[in-house]
Amino acid sequence: MKKGFKNLALTTLLLAAALGHAQQKQQDIDKKVDALIAKMTLEEKVGQMAQITLDVLCKGDNRFSSTQPLTLDDAEMKKVFGKYHIGSVLNIAGGQAVTPQKWYELISGVQKASLATDKNKIPVLYGVDEIHGATYTDGATMFPQEIAQAAARNPKLTELGASITAYETRASNIPWTFSPVLDLGMDPRFPRQWESFGEDPYLCSVLGVAMVHGFEGNNIGDAQKVASCIKHFLGYHAATSGKDRTPAYISEDALREYHLPSFKAAIEAGAQTIMINSGVINGVPVHANYDILTKLLKDELGFKGLVVTDWADIENLHKRDRMAASDKEAIVLAINAGIDMSMIPYQYEVFCDNLIALVKEGKVKQERIDDAVRRILKVKYALNLFDKPNTNPKDYPKFGSKEHQKASYDMAAEAITLLKNEGNVLPLKKNIKVLITGPNANSMRTLNGGWTYTWQGDKTDQYAAKYNTIVEAVENEIGKANVTYIPGVSYKAGGHYYDELADKMDEAVAAAKNADVILLCLGENSYTEKPGDMNDLYMSDLQTELAQKIATTGKTVILILNEGRPRLISKFESNIKGIVQSYLPGNFGGDAIADVLFGDVNPSGKLPYTYPRYPNATISYIHKPSEEQKKAEGVYNYEADYNPQYAFGHGLSYTTFSYKDLKVNKASVKKGENVQITIVVTNTGKVAGKEVVHLFTSDLYATSVTPDVKRLRRFEKIDLKPGESKIVTFELNPKDLTYVGRDGKDILEAGDFEISIEKLKATFTLSE
Repeated sequence: MKKGFKNLALTTLLLAAALGHAQQKQQDIDKKVDALIAKMTLEEKVGQMAQITLDVLCKGDNRFSSTQPLTLDDAEMKKVFGKYHIGSVLNIAGGQAVTPQKWYELISGVQKASLATDKNKIPVLYGVDEIHGATYTDGATMFPQEIAQAAARNPKLTELGASITAYETRASNIPWTFSPVLDLGMDPRFPRQWESFGEDPYLCSVLGVAMVHGFEGNNIGDAQKVASCIKHFLGYHAATSGKDRTPAYISEDALREYHLPSFKAAIEAGAQTIMINSGVINGVPVHANYDILTKLLKDELGFKGLVVTDWADIENLHKRDRMAASDKEAIVLAINAGIDMSMIPYQYEVFCDNLIALVKEGKVKQERIDDAVRRILKVKYALNLFDKPNTNPKDYPKFGSKEHQKASYDMAAEAITLLKNEGNVLPLKKNIKVLITGPNANSMRTLNGGWTYTWQGDKTDQYAAKYNTIVEAVENEIGKANVTYIPGVSYKAGGHYYDELADKMDEAVAAAKNADVILLCLGENSYTEKPGDMNDLYMSDLQTELAQKIATTGKTVILILNEGRPRLISKFESNIKGIVQSYLPGNFGGDAIADVLFGDVNPSGKLPYTYPRYPNATISYIHKPSEEQKKAEGVYNYEADYNPQYAFGHGLSYTTFSYKDLKVNKASVKKGENVQITIVVTNTGKVAGKEVVHLFTSDLYATSVTPDVKRLRRFEKIDLKPGESKIVTFELNPKDLTYVGRDGKDILEAGDFEISIEKLKATFTLSE
C-alpha cells in the first residue's frame, strides 16, 4: 500500500473513532438527562428554565443594584435556589469589571448555594456576554470587535481569538458566552452593526463558524472551552427605522436568502445555544413566533440546543409589544412558541409562579416543559458542570499573557483598512513633526467600544490605562518631542456617547503651522444597544467643523477613523490625503494604527460593509440591478444612484497587486457538478503584502425574483513577497448558485453565470 493511501486510511479510522466516541458520549448524556428529568418536580423543571442576573443574588438596597464590594446574599440565594430552583445566572453586578479571582469567589459561591439546596445537585449554568474577550474581567485580553475581525478576513485569527477568549472566560469560572453575533450588519444606522461580521451572508457564515469552533472546540467539556450562543435569531439588524429593538418587515425570500445562512452554518458547526431577536418581524415579536422558533429553527434546521431569550423579552411581549394583556399571557406565548430559557432577569417569581400555573391549567403542555429542560440539562452535562461546576483561575497561567496579547495585536494589524492614499502620502516617515487632534486620539474607550469592562464601555479608560492610545502609540513610534496633541473636540465626561464639546479647536488649528502632518482622529464614543440609536449618520457637527478647519491649513491631513459604524465623511473627504479605518480595534489598536501609519505594518484590511456617501444612499453592495439605473444621456442626473464613498471589499496596500489569467475549468457545467476557478495574483510592488482575493458571482437572469447584482461566494487571504505570484483556486458547488424564491424554497436555474475577481470577469453556463 502506498504511503498516501496509508495516511488516508489512518485519518479515516481516526475520524470514525472520534465520531463514534462523540455519539457514545451523547448517548450517555441523553440517558443521564432522561433519568434526571424523571425525578424532577414541575417546580424544579420550571426553575431550570429561569435565568436571573447576578444583582439579584448580591447585597444591595434592592435587587436591581448591588453595593461594592460585591457580596452574595445568603438569604436571597436560599430563596432563589431552595424555593425556586433557578437554573441559570448571567451578567456582572454593580456595573464594574472584576478580577478572575473575584469571579471565582462569586460563581463558586453561587454554585455552592445551588448545590446545597437542590436534592438533584444540578449546577447553575452561568453566562456572560464575552463579545470580544472576557468582557467583564479585569486584565482579560480584549480583541478587536467583530466588525474589525470581518475586515481582517482571516478565519484562523478569528478562531484563535475565540479560543483565547474561551480560555480566559473559563479562567473567570464562566462556562457560557453569549457570542458570536451572526446578525447581518447591512444597515449603517444600526447601533449594533459593529457587533456583527458585516453585510455579507457568506462572510458572516465563515467567520461565525470559525468563532464557534474557537469557543467550543471538539468538546465543550474541556475546561478551556465554553458553550457558544449564536445570536440574535433572526433578522435583528434589519429594523426599518435603523434603531435597536424596533420592527422589521422582511419577506420570506429575503429572510432566508440573507439572514438565515450564517445561523444555519453555525448550527451545522455544532453551536450549543442560540439567543432570540428582541424585535418584531412582520408584526409578530420573534419571541412569540412559533413559525420561526419551532418550525424553522427546531424542526427544519434541526437545532437540538438551548433557546434562550434576550434581556426581559418575555416581559416585553406584555409591556412593550402589547401582544399579551399580562405577564402570564406573555409567558404562554413565548414558551409555546419554542423558548426554553427566559432571561428574566429580575422578577423570577413572576415567571416561575405563572409558568407552573399555566402547566397545571393545561395551557402549556408538560411535554413542552420537558423538552425545554432536556435541552438545558444537555448543555450542563456537555459542559461537565455536574462533575466540575467551577474552574479556578490558578489553573489558567496564560490568562492575559503576552501570547494572548500578541494574538489581539495581530488581529488589529490585519483589520486596519487603508481607504485612501492620495499621492502615496502613507506610510509616513519617522523624522517628522506630527499634530494629533480629534476626540478619539487619546482614548482607550473609543478604541474598544461597548461591551468592554462594562456594558457601555464607559469605564474602559480606568481598566485599560496600561495600553496605548493613538497618541501614546505614535509617541512611542517617533518620540514625544515630535508629537503635539490638542483634542480640538472632546466627549463630555459622563454624558451620552454623542455628547461633545469644542476643546481648544482654534488652538489645534493654529498648531498646524508647526506640524508636517496632522493626524485627525475622528469617530464615535462607545455605545451599544438602545443607547447607541441615532438620528444623523453624518460625522457629528463639531467633528465635521474640526475636520473642515484642519483641512484649510494646507498641511497633509491623515484621517484616522475609529468608529462602530461608518459615519459619513463626504462633507470633508475630498480635502483629506489619507484615510485609515480602524473600526474598534481593541486594546492594541493604538499600537497597530501607529505601525500602519509609519510602515511597520502593510495594511491588508478590507471593508466588511459599504461605506455610504450620503444618508439617503445606504444600500448594501447586495442590491438589485434597479439600484444602478445609470443616467440617460442628456436627460437625467441620477445623483441618488448607487454611489458609495467606498465599496464593500475596498482596502488599499502599500504595495500593488496584479490579477491575471482568470479561468473557469468548464464553459458549460451540469447541475450537480462543481466549478473550479483559478486566478494568478502577483505582488508587483516593492514590499511584502497580504491581499484578500474575493470571488463574486452574478446570476445574469433569474425567473422567480430579480437577481442581485453580485454576491460574494469565496475569499482567501494570501501573503506575497515582492515579485511573488500565487495561483489561487476556488471551487463552487451548485448550492452556491441557488437563490431563494418567493415561496421560500431554493431555486437552481439553468442559465449564464458571471464570475468576477477584482476587475476580471469570466462566464460559464449551467445546464440541466
